[in-house]
Amino acid sequence: MFEVGWSEYLVIFGLALVVLGPEKLPKLAASIGRWVGRARVMARQFRDQLESETQTIRSSVHDVQKDFESASSDLHSSVADTPHDTAAEVQGPPSPQPAAQSAQESPTPDASSVNPQNPLDTSHAAAPRSEERDERRI
Repeated sequence: MFEVGWSEYLVIFGLALVVLGPEKLPKLAASIGRWVGRARVMARQFRDQLESETQTIRSSVHDVQKDFESASSDLHSSVADTPHDTAAEVQGPPSPQPAAQSAQESPTPDASSVNPQNPLDTSHAAAPRSEERDERRI
């Protein structure tokens, strides 16, 4: 965008020589050189510090990733070692209900209301007939 060639440098040097004079120009060049050197040193230190911090963060993330992988593999191995029928062991056998209670709680579905895919599912069964409704109220 903004390029300075040799001819532009020569014009700038000539103007500086005329404005500052031959005594001050070397001192100005030396101080500009010192400032540029300091800026380069500061930039290098900043870059080195930023790289070391980045490396520290990367190693921390890597350690955490290893911990998670270890915990995940431990969890997978413990899940694989447990029996699949754990729920049945915890719940135990179903307790038998008295016949009178089960008859009052759930009417026996007739053959037309039984789902052929799941015989225990009677959610789509028709509403009880009026005679059955009267019997339940008693």
